[in-house]
Amino acid sequence: MFRFILRRLLQMVLAFFGTTLIVYALMFAGQGDPIQALAGERPVTAAQRAYLTQKYHLDQTGVGGFFYRYLDYVKNLLQGDLGQSLTGRQIGDILQQAWPVTVRLALIALAVAIVFGVTAGVIAGIRRAGIFDNSTLVLTLLVLGIPTIVLAPLAQYFLGVKWQLFPPTAGTQPSFYALLLPGIVLGSLSLATALRLTRTSVAENLRADYVRTARSKGLVKRRIVSVHVLRNSLIPVVTFLGVELGNLMSGAIITEGVFNIPGVGFNLFRGIRTEDGPLVVGIVSVLVVVYLISNLVVDVLYAVLDPRIRYE
Repeated sequence: MFRFILRRLLQMVLAFFGTTLIVYALMFAGQGDPIQALAGERPVTAAQRAYLTQKYHLDQTGVGGFFYRYLDYVKNLLQGDLGQSLTGRQIGDILQQAWPVTVRLALIALAVAIVFGVTAGVIAGIRRAGIFDNSTLVLTLLVLGIPTIVLAPLAQYFLGVKWQLFPPTAGTQPSFYALLLPGIVLGSLSLATALRLTRTSVAENLRADYVRTARSKGLVKRRIVSVHVLRNSLIPVVTFLGVELGNLMSGAIITEGVFNIPGVGFNLFRGIRTEDGPLVVGIVSVLVVVYLISNLVVDVLYAVLDPRIRYE
């Protein structure tokens, strides 16, 4: 196990720098005039342009200039400095304010997916082809068929404005209750996927040979499901939820925009819209670390859930 973790850590380093290099190249290769994009329609004086160009090394052009800026970024990154956005703010300060909000929102969405999705999936898998199973399959198809860009405004209008069950917007310092509706909206797709994945996994394991052996030994159905079937069925679910945690943190752009949540996704969208390359690369770098750590934790949990899995 130690060798496996060490090997994965080395792979994580390569994946991190490879991903940031690709994102850095994509962000700056198609960049027009970031200084004018930042100013919008306001004119930029020659002195301001010269200062910003020198400050962000925009005077370095071509392939050599690109690698010069990237290596300078990596050097600062290794020192814990994410750099400055084109607005002059430290990216670390922006993430320090936005990250706790996004983490709370993602945890609410993940909790909704685990509590309701996994629980309903287990029940649907045990009662396969029943009324509950067929109903959940239809509902999950409806949820999966509605994109977040449609679901979020609908939930905001009906549950926040018309019926006033939740605050329609979260505000600058959202409370748990203000993040509850956005968390449900954000976790709805994860809930539907987790439900269907759990249902399929449970149904397959109930037909396995070890289940028939357990029944022949006289074990009650409740013990078979809770001790044997559920443990083996959770392996693909844990994989999905571990990766989905990173998706929830980075994929909350629409949800945070609709509900006015000042999180990581909102700042990432703002950086893309204003062509703020340092801000986009800095946020993506942090999200890549979240992805890599989540995948490492998931792989380690495999051995906990299934002792047959061994890493050499």
